[in-house]
Amino acid sequence: MTSHSPKIEFLSGPERRRRWSTAEKLAIIQETYEPDATVSIVARRYGIQPNQLFTWRKLATQGALTATAAEDDVVPASEYRALQNHAKELQRLLGKKTMEGEILKEALEIAAGPKKTPVALAVIAEGKFPMTAVCETFGVARSNMVERVRQRPSKPVVGRRSGMMISST
Repeated sequence: MTSHSPKIEFLSGPERRRRWSTAEKLAIIQETYEPDATVSIVARRYGIQPNQLFTWRKLATQGALTATAAEDDVVPASEYRALQNHAKELQRLLGKKTMEGEILKEALEIAAGPKKTPVALAVIAEGKFPMTAVCETFGVARSNMVERVRQRPSKPVVGRRSGMMISST
């Protein structure tokens, strides 16, 4: 057994715990890696529990202590995930707005009159964009567009063998 006299430290003031700076923590951790030094001996020397010192060592290997030593902001994982989800949502909305912009550009090329429905019908007929997106962009009812697409005469297709006119549906 080692004989040592336990060191008692009284904290003056209202604080209950000692606060170790990042530099102090890193210095204490460095001492544990020196030859002939154990975590228990170093912990006793500074009056801290060995499990606390092991936690600091783990944080140091993960880079958490060096981030605070460099005075960088350390963000909790939950906040990081929330920000990632927010960025994904913004990217989704940007993609939607980009598609709406493309629809409107194409509509301007097609537009001949002030009516929205014929222009929307022409854009839908080209088949480049989903009908729902076109209807939302132009502000026309999708049910109306579906009905008009069904009523629209299809282009006749000439049969190869007989030369007969066949309508495609």
